[in-house]
Amino acid sequence: MQKGKFITIDGVEGAGKSTQITFICDYLKSKGINVVLTREPGGTELGEKIRTLLLNPETKSMHSDTELLLMFAARNEHINAKIRPLLQAGDCVLSDRFTDASYAYQGGGRGLDMRRIAELESWVLQDFVPDMTLLLDVPVELGMSRVESRGKKDRIELEDIDFFNRVRESYISRSKQFPDRIKLIDSSKTVEHTTQQIKVILDLL
Repeated sequence: MQKGKFITIDGVEGAGKSTQITFICDYLKSKGINVVLTREPGGTELGEKIRTLLLNPETKSMHSDTELLLMFAARNEHINAKIRPLLQAGDCVLSDRFTDASYAYQGGGRGLDMRRIAELESWVLQDFVPDMTLLLDVPVELGMSRVESRGKKDRIELEDIDFFNRVRESYISRSKQFPDRIKLIDSSKTVEHTTQQIKVILDLL
């Protein structure tokens, strides 16, 4: 794999991203690749402040459009202040969530018009897209049972099961729409089973 690649990892709650992120970073480093881990919303000082506002359970009422705009505001800062400079320096950047999450959560989950999300994507990202997206897929009931075992939930995790089913459907729809970029990975079985799928994909990048 050449340096300067932008990889994103996404999926519904409880899909196992945190565990696999550790594997991905270690695996790439073992190949001599300098990988920088970041996340959305967040990744920058400003982005992390927006993240706190978005995920705080005490943030009771927020219009869905406001949520979407805050996500893209954080993303704009993230791309320009962190991701692009790292890629230009030849680093590999791994982001925990990216624009696909806006289509899934604000589009699918909140029911916002996908065309409006696309307009924001075009404005903020222009022609900037990840080289690869690893989409971890798990049935919502299983994913949420994993979330329950972690304890306290954030503002998004407090949504109902129907919300997350719509999120999952949107993710799967996007994987069919962009099969060359988005690699759908079954993460419903063992950690090792998921890891092996990811390893095979990374070796092809």
